Amino acid sequence: MTAQPKLLIIDDDLSRRELIRAALSFLGRPFEFYGFVDWLQSDDQSLKGDKVSLVLLGQSELPISLEKLLRNLQQKTPDAAVVTLDEWSEVAELPDDLKSGVTGQLNVPFSYQELLDQLHKAQLYSRPSLGARDANNPSSELFSSLVGSSRPMRLVRQAMSQVTGRDVNVLITGESGTGKEVVARNLHDYSVRKNGPFVPINCGAIPADLLESELFGHERGAFTGAVSSRSGRFELAQGGTLFLDEVGDMPLSMQVKLLRVLQERKFERIGGTKTLEADIRVIAATHKNLEEMIEEGSFREDLYYRLNVFPIEMPPLRERTEDIPLLLDELLGRLKKQGFDSVRFQMSALESLKAHPWPGNVRELSNLAERLAILFPNGVVGVSELPARFQHVEEPDPARYANTEELLESSSVTGAIASATHLDHLPEEGLDLKAHLEAIERSLIEQSLAVHEGVVARAAELLKIRRTTLVEKMRKYGMQRK
Repeated sequence: MTAQPKLLIIDDDLSRRELIRAALSFLGRPFEFYGFVDWLQSDDQSLKGDKVSLVLLGQSELPISLEKLLRNLQQKTPDAAVVTLDEWSEVAELPDDLKSGVTGQLNVPFSYQELLDQLHKAQLYSRPSLGARDANNPSSELFSSLVGSSRPMRLVRQAMSQVTGRDVNVLITGESGTGKEVVARNLHDYSVRKNGPFVPINCGAIPADLLESELFGHERGAFTGAVSSRSGRFELAQGGTLFLDEVGDMPLSMQVKLLRVLQERKFERIGGTKTLEADIRVIAATHKNLEEMIEEGSFREDLYYRLNVFPIEMPPLRERTEDIPLLLDELLGRLKKQGFDSVRFQMSALESLKAHPWPGNVRELSNLAERLAILFPNGVVGVSELPARFQHVEEPDPARYANTEELLESSSVTGAIASATHLDHLPEEGLDLKAHLEAIERSLIEQSLAVHEGVVARAAELLKIRRTTLVEKMRKYGMQRK
């Protein structure tokens, strides 16, 4: 459970402490009184582990300015709002950065409703900021594999930080390729179940007649082909998290069975009679609009509310294009660990990428990063080096590309690919024909996969070969399927 934020009352007027104490006792929130001398002599360690949301600032018997008092509070309780008890004439003269922290005034005696109103204002003020104060927000230090500093991603991190300590079901929505599984894994890694397993299953990739067995397992002889007993994902995820990816693709018959397990926290294997406990947390994800599916009758409303206890919506990449440089650094860093060389980008190339609509989101960016790492190892990518469909701004220095042959001789493009497209005659020293043809073939496969966002079947159609043939060639060249 999250500790309740504390209220501080700093006041030298002892006669009204009992009035304030009586009003605060109805809140059920912890509070603490300080005199001004005691407060100023206290250090940061005195509040260690306490989150202060509101400071009620009374009158001081010390000859000290309000500005100095607020600077002291800003240092010790940086997220707390300040409400003055009765009027402080100095408020109007405060610098803007301090004035914004004084959210209101209470005249003693005050009513319970007046106090609630000030607490609400303080709540809005002390909520983790999405501006410069975000650096002091603990959620900005969590979820390190979730790359991005844009406002949409800060909102996602803020939502995630609010649910990390809660063992509740989460529904992650967003377009394909936005990183829903990354969010799910981070939620697991920072949850109370972090020492348990994280078990993913793609509900749309498994045939409907096999999905029940995949989820709940089966006993030997339960159906044709069940030659031995097998644990399902619910059993494998015991004590941890079950991630139901593309839950919107789950058939209605399975939705009923999933709902029963979520309600009763019990299940049986197919063909079994033993009831097993479902000690798991469920995180689901989908790119579909489940509310529209409910209206159409293709998704159960009761299951939707069971899954959607805490919703998190992932923004598409086109709405957070300022994160593209950070994402490229992260993606190229991962590629470097896999043995790829690094790539650097001209500012004009980054601006061009920011103008791209990114229908495939981060997955499309990952595909592009891998392709460029192959084409330009340890090279620099400008607008003209980007594939044509990513060129959305004018090349700032077209003269640089005037002499194509000279450029190819000195550029960092792989020699085999350059010679494959610009070889008018055999070099005197000869060439390795097999390696040369393989370089051409690999380049064409990479281009066809890039055009179709890694969809192997469509890339095979573009190359006019069978899908199985393309898969074999990809395996030959160590190219991963998306």
